Amino acid sequence: MQNDMTAEEIGREEPNGSDASAEIASLETQFDVVRFLRRTGESFSLKHFIAFLLPGFEAEKLGAHSIVSNWPAEVIAKYDALKMVRRSPGIRKLRATTIPFSLDLAGWIEGASQEDDLANLAEFLQGHGMQAAHVFPVHDALGNRGAIVWTGEKRTLSFEQRLLLQMISIQVFNRLAEIGAAWKTGQVVLTEREIECLSWTAAGKTSLEIAEILGLSEHTINHYLNQVTRKLEAVNRTQAVVKAIRRGFIT
Repeated sequence: MQNDMTAEEIGREEPNGSDASAEIASLETQFDVVRFLRRTGESFSLKHFIAFLLPGFEAEKLGAHSIVSNWPAEVIAKYDALKMVRRSPGIRKLRATTIPFSLDLAGWIEGASQEDDLANLAEFLQGHGMQAAHVFPVHDALGNRGAIVWTGEKRTLSFEQRLLLQMISIQVFNRLAEIGAAWKTGQVVLTEREIECLSWTAAGKTSLEIAEILGLSEHTINHYLNQVTRKLEAVNRTQAVVKAIRRGFIT
């Protein structure tokens, strides 16, 4: 039988269920979870992920309920600017079901043809390779409801892939609760990039050195670090690093 898998696909082997469970149990910080989710998503050809608490009916911004995510900052900003928490068919469905489901953004564009801002958002998401969303409703031991959403170009999942991602999503969400996720620590939520900048700062790197490492401008690095300092209510970057270590954002 001919093997049609590319070299890239072979190198991106999907995780084994028991191995994934063991690794999830060993994750110690939110940053560990981010790295695990990014690697897991890539093995399914799903580039982005977001884990969040289910927003209430009066909520306007998804970013305020995000726990961990590697969505680009501009995507979340645009999503929230359009108050998509109140308009998204995915959020509405999450409130009515505990069964995983998928959304095809190409169909969304066609259905939103009369609403320019929604069509523009869908095209914006596609520009970031977010052509389909696979949504997994989850809850923790205390009954907090949420979801983990995996997005990318892969529009369909096999039955086995869906079961594996559902298992991973449930266990990751509960592990976040055990670690002491955002809803247990005053709703402080740091982005992946903010955590990266803070980690390099803890390693003794200057803003200029971090900029060179991450391929960003020094101004952008300073912006991220200033945001982190503000979120953690620290007086300077050194105190922000100490607080981030205590909360488990970095090690």
